Amino acid sequence: MLVYVNGFLNCGAPRVPLVCGKRESLFTKTTWGFYRLPSGSGDRVYFNNNLRYSSKSIEVVEKGTIDMGAKEDKVDNPALSSYDDAMEALSTLISRRNRGDRSPTRANRDKLEQVATYLKILDLEDKLKELKVIHVAGTKGKGSTCVFSEAILRNCGFRTGMFTSPHLIDVRERFRIDGLDISEEKFLQYFWECWKLLKEKAVDGLTMPPLFQFLTVLAFKIFVCEKVDVAVIEVGLGGKLDSTNVIQEPVVCGVASLGMDHMDILGNTLADIAFHKAGIFKPQIPAFTVPQLSEAMEVLQETANNLKVPLEVVAPLDLKKLDGVALGLSGDHQLVNAGLAVSLSRCWLQRTGNWEKLFPNGSKETEIPAAFSRGLATARLHGRAQVVHDVVSDPQDSSGSMKTPCGDLIFYLDGAHSPESMDACGRWFSTAVRGNKSLSTAVNGYRRHGEFGRDFNGVSKQILLFNCMEVRDPQVLLPKLVTTCASSGTHFSRALFVPSMSTYNKVISGASAIPSDTRRKDLTWQFRLQKLWERSIQGTDTTLDHTQKLDGVTTLPPHDFLCGDAPHCGGPAGTHVISSAVMPSLPLTINWLRDCVRRNPSLKLEVLVTGSLHLVGDVLRLLKR
Repeated sequence: MLVYVNGFLNCGAPRVPLVCGKRESLFTKTTWGFYRLPSGSGDRVYFNNNLRYSSKSIEVVEKGTIDMGAKEDKVDNPALSSYDDAMEALSTLISRRNRGDRSPTRANRDKLEQVATYLKILDLEDKLKELKVIHVAGTKGKGSTCVFSEAILRNCGFRTGMFTSPHLIDVRERFRIDGLDISEEKFLQYFWECWKLLKEKAVDGLTMPPLFQFLTVLAFKIFVCEKVDVAVIEVGLGGKLDSTNVIQEPVVCGVASLGMDHMDILGNTLADIAFHKAGIFKPQIPAFTVPQLSEAMEVLQETANNLKVPLEVVAPLDLKKLDGVALGLSGDHQLVNAGLAVSLSRCWLQRTGNWEKLFPNGSKETEIPAAFSRGLATARLHGRAQVVHDVVSDPQDSSGSMKTPCGDLIFYLDGAHSPESMDACGRWFSTAVRGNKSLSTAVNGYRRHGEFGRDFNGVSKQILLFNCMEVRDPQVLLPKLVTTCASSGTHFSRALFVPSMSTYNKVISGASAIPSDTRRKDLTWQFRLQKLWERSIQGTDTTLDHTQKLDGVTTLPPHDFLCGDAPHCGGPAGTHVISSAVMPSLPLTINWLRDCVRRNPSLKLEVLVTGSLHLVGDVLRLLKR
């Protein structure tokens, strides 16, 4: 578990600030926060400067049944409500429709009309036009592009708002004001204002909005009321029919890298996907994109021509222009997103009349202003190329002095879930474990790779911790990851496949109880992933056996499963080494990994967590506990 003290992650390292306080002029004033971790009276708890965790498996005491009458009173009277009450209310908006079920086109068009109606009810219809919006779509990199753009303009002195999705731990992550998640107090204020108005005025067949539509109109409510100078809006899914596309007059639009994802909704060809992404283009509003495959670029260009949109293709950022400053988001693929963000920010400044005010002496198009460099260097996005160093000490060392360290445990987290992003993830992970400082210095506020921790002369092993949603194609994702890593000389010693911990029918808060371990959970999907993995690394047929039905794993592998000297994955064809395991639960897996390094002082485990943003969020929740 990671302990946050005075706003820093305390890992026995040079302290790195996690957050900045509210903007003052061009600079920030840090607001320190304290976090208290609960402890159970029956638990045996280990302490050191870095960690606090129980020797028992994570257990949860279920809350007692809440009187429904009391809950209704709280919803009717926001002053009596808690943050969890708001999460309960939000949970009722989750659609029960399966992702693979396509809605009729007419229904999607009606969706945008409904969003416009919700905005009218909230008296936001005209005020939305006053927001100076940067609207960003894309298959991969759109979140990073938004984060870079927000950080650049914040460092230029503007009050920023940013709406992104999904959240990893807490829904408030989706709404950032001046680079910080919106406070709980403000979130509740705006949430209940929207909730009550929509409840009262949703008549004549107009129902409460589904979850993402509600969050979208809530974002606009927040940004209007907070009087942001710029609103950076990330498209949720697609573009043309996305709820955020009620924005009719953005200042500038951007399309990040396109690839094959969400085919069940957007179509089975790159041209179909590009058609949806280009749907955010507005007549004569400037747009920027990054180099795309010709099939996608032709669609983007045709759409731009029809709308008389000046569309510019932006080259990846040249690091030489940053004069030695490292990007705040790791990975060479971030140079593409950073280049797009620079163009979007520059265009926003020019079209709002602020470029000349900030740079009265002029600035060449090829130059990167100092404020831009500061933004690019300080951008943070959890769950994308993020490193969390979880140092495990001897449980007998109650002083927490780290005099008897017991191995290292490092988590590399990236929510890659498409072939293109899996390739980028593999390249980033391989670079990070090699300690390439030029691409791995910034790790989203937690630590700088290679800059802290004791000197380690033991054995390092790379471990894969994986799960993906069943709508994904693991027959593409897993081989892509293995091939990309192997081409850089990185081989996984073991792969661990875990069931989902997230609850998809409920919105949870960062303080929500972690679900109890379910020992009879259906693990059919995880066994299919394992079979695919074993076949992939042995170079044999990768066809999945969909008839297999296995569940109820009740035991963990022995600790020497990770610590032994068995050959690593990707060994010679024809040699069979069981190099993977299906784990009964994620909480047990985290504790098991900690036990492994505690028992082996000379062992360093470098664990890549990928395949799903939900999995990454779950791991972060457990580490923060």
